Amino acid sequence: MTHILVTNDDGVTAPGLFALVQALRSLGEVSVLAPDRNWSASGHVKTLHRPLRVREVKLVDGSSAYASDGAPSDCVALAALGFLSSLDLVVSGINPNANLGYDVTYSGTVTAAMEAAIWNIPGIAVSLDSPENHSGTLDYQPAAQLAHRIAKTVLNGGFPEKVVLNLNVPYLPEEEIRGLEITRQGLRVYRDELITREDPRGVPYYWIGGDPPTGVPDQGTDIGALQAGYATLTPLGLDLTAKEDLEQIRSIFT
Repeated sequence: MTHILVTNDDGVTAPGLFALVQALRSLGEVSVLAPDRNWSASGHVKTLHRPLRVREVKLVDGSSAYASDGAPSDCVALAALGFLSSLDLVVSGINPNANLGYDVTYSGTVTAAMEAAIWNIPGIAVSLDSPENHSGTLDYQPAAQLAHRIAKTVLNGGFPEKVVLNLNVPYLPEEEIRGLEITRQGLRVYRDELITREDPRGVPYYWIGGDPPTGVPDQGTDIGALQAGYATLTPLGLDLTAKEDLEQIRSIFT
């Protein structure tokens, strides 16, 4: 029977994870191993200098899941190394905010799927482009249904090794999403600022703040297609070599 691991970076109780679990159950056995707290923007973490602990918890429907005090990528490594039986697919999400362009290097959602690829397990990261400062409950169903569609296709075979699929879904009703575009990474523009303050004892502390990131909506990119109302699917490789610059770098240093 097909075995799917669902994880995330928002914690095992996050509503996006539960929506994903519900959508994927028709495809096979779904196991949940996710962090016991929020690890957003944690990047690709590997915990080596302390033990990892796992405990059984219940999802809102009473079904069993596992929570770890490790990072999202730790959760996938634990599962792949034998905590769970043989896995056919790892799906990470649903993150409440988009992961576009350079975000993938920061994102715990995406790097959990990357950890799966390291272990030769297909990995899908799913994110929802919800409005900034949205109040109230988010509707994860359109993203969950698209994740189901992508997962079903991957499980049917022919998926290349060491490739991660990064799915971003616009915050629109399902009937208003214009389709699915296969895209490349766009240019993310960060507007971070260093905020310096003092605690009550006069000791300075620092906060990375600033306005939310924007992006350059070039045609064919995840940023451009998402802005135009399309869900975007961006294949990511683990090989970060700047191949187009190899010869120039070789000529400089040799």
